[in-house]
Amino acid sequence: MVFSKYIIQMKKIFLLVVLLFTASISWSQRNQIIAYIDMEYILENVPEYLQAQNTLDGKVAKWRKKLDKQARYVEVLKSDLANEKVILTKDLIEEKEEEISLKQVELRRLESLYFGPKGDLFSIRKQLVKPIQDQVFNAIQSIAKRKKYDFVFEKSSDLIMLYSNKKYDISDLVLSTIDRTRLANKKKEKKNKKANTPKRELTEEQKEVIAKKIADKELKLEKANNKKIQAVAKKVADKEARKKAIAEKRAALIKKREEQRRILKEKKEALRKKREEEKKKKGNN
Repeated sequence: MVFSKYIIQMKKIFLLVVLLFTASISWSQRNQIIAYIDMEYILENVPEYLQAQNTLDGKVAKWRKKLDKQARYVEVLKSDLANEKVILTKDLIEEKEEEISLKQVELRRLESLYFGPKGDLFSIRKQLVKPIQDQVFNAIQSIAKRKKYDFVFEKSSDLIMLYSNKKYDISDLVLSTIDRTRLANKKKEKKNKKANTPKRELTEEQKEVIAKKIADKELKLEKANNKKIQAVAKKVADKEARKKAIAEKRAALIKKREEQRRILKEKKEALRKKREEEKKKKGNN
């Protein structure tokens, strides 16, 4: 999975933060209370995590497909050059080698952009996982306070747990806390939305003001959409113009290559005829 390495990092972060938090309230004369969680089990049952994972997996698949396509194109260019090298001039060979080199540089740039240390994979993964990490930590923090746990360990962390009693596993409790928090937030949003809804019947004057605002907003939106459409149209036109220029340049290059091949062929034919004539003269002598 794309998140497998990141899960390990999350475990260590949670373990350290929870230990520091619980240790600050644990030093009393009573017996210490300990619990543990299974981070993998929790994450696999958090809908937001599964959605984030699917989103990132989709992006990674798209990036890899693009890189594979680029790599195959470079290999085709190399193969074409190897097959045609014997009939090409030095200038044409250098031109093809330069094109291959540029494509390879572009391929490495894309690889770094997508999968580099500061690439899209790192930033998007961080952006997607951070809210989930906060949910789990807040749930553990709430449970630790309520149950007065001194320590909460992570089952598959670097700490070796030779034995663990299932009754000390609070993973399901963490999931329940996350679900309750999510439900409470939804109710709060619904309540706020309801509170913001006008309860009294609007007067005709108020209705006219609202209608005017809506009309003005729609007009602005229409103008903005028209600008976007014009911008997209211009972008498409520019793209087509670039394509046309590239196609014309390529056609001219192909024509130039064909002309050079024809001249080379004529030279070879003339050289062959000249040699045959020389052989005939020697034979007649």
